[in-house]
Formats: sequence, C-alpha cells, structure tokens
Amino acid sequence: MTKPATGPLAGLRILEIYGIGPGPFCGMLLADMGADVVVVDRMQLGPEDIDVGKFAVTNRGKRSIMLDLKTAEGVETLLKLVENCDAMIEGMRPGVMERLGIGPEVCLARNPRLVYGRMTGWGQTGPLAPAAGHDLNYIALSGALWYASEPGQPPITPPSLLGDVGGGALYLALGLLAAIMSARATGEGQVIDAAIVDGSANMMNLVLGLKAAGAFANERGRSLLDGPHWYRTYRCADGKFVSVGALEPRFYRLLIEKMGLAGDPLFANPRDAQAWPLLHKQFTEIFATRTRDEWCALLEGSDACFAPVLDPDEAADHPHMAARGVYSRIDGVLQANPAPRFSRTPAQAGSVPGRGQHQQAVLDEWLQGR
Repeated sequence: MTKPATGPLAGLRILEIYGIGPGPFCGMLLADMGADVVVVDRMQLGPEDIDVGKFAVTNRGKRSIMLDLKTAEGVETLLKLVENCDAMIEGMRPGVMERLGIGPEVCLARNPRLVYGRMTGWGQTGPLAPAAGHDLNYIALSGALWYASEPGQPPITPPSLLGDVGGGALYLALGLLAAIMSARATGEGQVIDAAIVDGSANMMNLVLGLKAAGAFANERGRSLLDGPHWYRTYRCADGKFVSVGALEPRFYRLLIEKMGLAGDPLFANPRDAQAWPLLHKQFTEIFATRTRDEWCALLEGSDACFAPVLDPDEAADHPHMAARGVYSRIDGVLQANPAPRFSRTPAQAGSVPGRGQHQQAVLDEWLQGR
C-alpha cells in the first residue's frame, strides 16, 4: 500500500541507504512531513550493527526493503528504484558507494533529476575524509565544542545532538529540499556534500559574530554566555538542577528582585567579568537553599528567564510540554512528535517498520507503477 498522502512533503520519494545517526535522522524528518522514505536495509546485519527493532525511532514512518548491494542483481534493483525517486540519502565513507557501483555519476545517469545526498563527518574531500570519527570528533575540530566546559576543565561530552543532528541531519535535510526545488525548476539534479564539520562550523556563526564584537573570547568563562552567573545551571537543595539565562538587564533585574537580592551592592554591576566568579559562588549557595520545585514556584513563567533542568521523562510530563503535545508514546516508545508545525498540512509520526517489511509493496509501486 502506498504511504498515505499527508504532510507538506506528500508525494516526495526518498531512497535511504541503511546507515546510522544523522542519515536516518534526516530521513525521519522527511518521513514525518509526509515523504515516502524507503530504507534499503542490509540482507544481514554486521557484527558491529545494533538492531534495536521497534525502538529505532529514527526509522518511524518509513518503509523498509532489503537488497544485497554486493550483487549485480541488488545493484540493478537499486538503480531501477533510483529512476523513480526524487532524492537519495547515503552515509558511507567517501568512495564506498562508487565501489558498489551506485555512486553519484551512475545514479544521475539513470535519473538526471536525482538529488544525491551524502552524509559524512569530515566531508567528501580533505585530508581527514577517509578517516573514521564520531560526533564528538567532528564538533571538536569545527570549534563547536570549545565553550562546553568550565574554565580549566576539559569540554564535556554532549549527547550526539550538536554534531549528528544539528550540524549533520538538519543541514542535509535543508540541502535536499533546496536541491529538489532546483531540480523541479531546472530538470537537473545534483550532489549534496553534507559534512558535520561544515554544518557545526556554520552553526558557530552566531558565536563568531559575538566574538568579533568582543562579547566572546577564546578563553572559557570570560564570554557572554559561558561565564556570567546569570547564564548558568545550578544545583538545588534536593540535588536537582535549574537554569537561569537572564541575559538582558531588565530580565536580570527581575531575577535579582525575585531572589530577594534587590539593592544588594554585590549584584549592582553584573557585567563586570572580574566579579563573575564571586557572583557565581553566591548564586550557587543561594540556589542550594531551596528545592527545584520551590524555585519553579518562584520563578517559572516569569521574565526572569528560568527553567528547570528536566530528564526526558520529566520533560514529557511538564505542563507546558503536555499542553503543546511535544511528546507521545508510539508503540510504547517515548518520542518527540514532529517539528515544526504546519497549519494546513500537519506532519505525522508513523510506526517503525520491520526490516524488509515493505519489500513487495515498494517494488510493485516504484518499479511497476502500481
């Protein structure tokens, strides 16, 4: 059965070669928005592959087939599918797809309108292109990891969101949709080289602009958003955490007032970077005197720029998140619903397919026009 035509990308056909991380996440975004995303799964999982089954949230809403791309028959079937799709996603190391006989030149010869999306960490070119790596390595090299630490401490290891998702999947999705628009206007497809080092470096432009203006420095703890006491997280009396981000003076004044510190000369000049360590120490001691819930009762919903630090289960149950329906459970798995939101063609999260579940249906529809 053809995927129901719902969402702003209904009618778009995307072929996704089995991969991990940012490639499948990009495919999920497109599937959420209505694209018919078909994953080409391997015939057999390798020794390092992790089969998480129904928990593979990044496969939701997709359809799955299995092809042996190491055989001539499997390659030919894939190329026939290429003839009938708008775009393709692959996340292999540079050169792997070419060795399999399904590189960009071969695929574009079969379908000149094809958008061929390539997702890697280091990019298709450059000295590091053939080397292995992961999210942490890519954002380390791009500069995006630099500010993620306290002064004098090594940067923390963040979850794979900044690189794989932010610098990778989102940039690939943007590139694919832009190139598809171009292909529809010109009849000519193209190759998208989406590298996590490129995307995460591009995300740094906001910081780089502030750095040029003098608001950021290469020294940790001395910049507008990584040093001040009013842009930090704090431990509460119950061991839980809260965040404050009172960047603008009027929000800072409100924060100080609600904390009972209005008129205290110690907090009269919050932009004095020399005083930040002492003020941070004072804030640390003050926030430790109440529980997280008590701070929420005092500050949440005000212009003090405050929020509790929640774990994923707590986030799903928070009144604001619940009111907006940000999270749901699909097939028993907690996951965030599609974003952003569309007024006329709403996106929709589907189920996670079994490996090869849609083999015959996809081959019938895409190859025989049914």
